[in-house]
Amino acid sequence: MKNMKKTTVLLFSFLLLFAAAGSVVVTYPNEYKMIRQFGEIVRVDETPGVSFKLPFIQTADALPKAIQLYDIPKSDVITKDKKTMIADAFVIWHISDPVKFTRYLNGQLAQAQSRIAASVFSSLKGVISNMDQAAIIENRNGKLAQDITQNLGNSLEGYGIEVLAVETKSLDMPDDNKQAVYDRMISERNNIAASYTAQGNSEAQKIRNNTDREVSVMRSEAQKKAEILHAEGEAQYMQILSGAYNDAGRAEFYSFVRALDAAKTSMKNGNKTLILDKDSPLVKVFYGE
Repeated sequence: MKNMKKTTVLLFSFLLLFAAAGSVVVTYPNEYKMIRQFGEIVRVDETPGVSFKLPFIQTADALPKAIQLYDIPKSDVITKDKKTMIADAFVIWHISDPVKFTRYLNGQLAQAQSRIAASVFSSLKGVISNMDQAAIIENRNGKLAQDITQNLGNSLEGYGIEVLAVETKSLDMPDDNKQAVYDRMISERNNIAASYTAQGNSEAQKIRNNTDREVSVMRSEAQKKAEILHAEGEAQYMQILSGAYNDAGRAEFYSFVRALDAAKTSMKNGNKTLILDKDSPLVKVFYGE
């Protein structure tokens, strides 16, 4: 009897320990813990730590809480100008609602990735089909990925999924027509550059012509002002002379000085002979008149 009692106590203790262990739920920082009862979700533990559940009746499943990265398979897309391009992209996402994620995707990451791939490809196709190939190539620096993410919107929220970003690793043309497209784009850019250069030269010539015309006008006006000032100076000079030699004595001296200047001029180049009129002021000086 004592042995049976000991066995019963040990068995009961073991069952009690097993039940206690089965009631403890440990939630880590990078996960959700889904507490189910008969298959239905009754609680979601998001805060890291220890919680409890009913043993044997409730179960606990984990879902990742961390941000996920999914590399979407490469796919062909058609541009607005009917050119084929190969798109290679990846998605940054996370589970925003673990209840919806479990209810509609059975808590399976593989199903979530399949749904994400379909939605992102549809968004990517919609954006690229409204753009020419040249515009797509020009916007591969981030603008295209932003448009794809915005076009995707909240289409995956119903599955408890939030897409944080869609990034394009590469968006290129098939090898058989890549070089032809690049050559055409280079030719177009060269034509645009030549057009800008011609416009610049035309504007520069207009500026030079306007400047030359303004300089010519300024020179003419300056020359005109110079002639006016010269004439005014001559008039003032004659007026001063007229005032200086207003009486007979000054006039006679002025005539004498002018006669000396004339004699000096006529005796250049070795000519030492001076022929004077008897009425010349110099003659009158020589004769003491």
